[in-house]
Amino acid sequence: MSIHRGGLMAGLVVLKPGVDWSATGGLFDWTLEFLIGRLSDEQTAAHLQEIVDNNLGSLWIDDLPAAAQQEVVKHWRDGLVAAGEQQLPDSEHKADVIRHLQELVDATYWDGCTGPNDPA
Repeated sequence: MSIHRGGLMAGLVVLKPGVDWSATGGLFDWTLEFLIGRLSDEQTAAHLQEIVDNNLGSLWIDDLPAAAQQEVVKHWRDGLVAAGEQQLPDSEHKADVIRHLQELVDATYWDGCTGPNDPA
């Protein structure tokens, strides 16, 4: 799988107004696909699959139910970077891509973004 599919397409994850993460379309899709099989909320998983299938290019976390928001954050924090290290193809850009995934994880720690074990 190429993480630079299309090259010009881009994706945007908005954690809250003013806190967002953008990536190539391929990496954005991979980041959502990472979640789809892990989410317990089937409606949220279907919503993410629709974003990928239709090249919608953006995910607003606030649009998800509260429990799904927490689950998304938990999965990203607990496994996104490790999955990227294991699953993404080796290339001269892989280290940069992994750092970029880490930036998304780091962005989930803004004030007001709660994971499942964080005080509300």
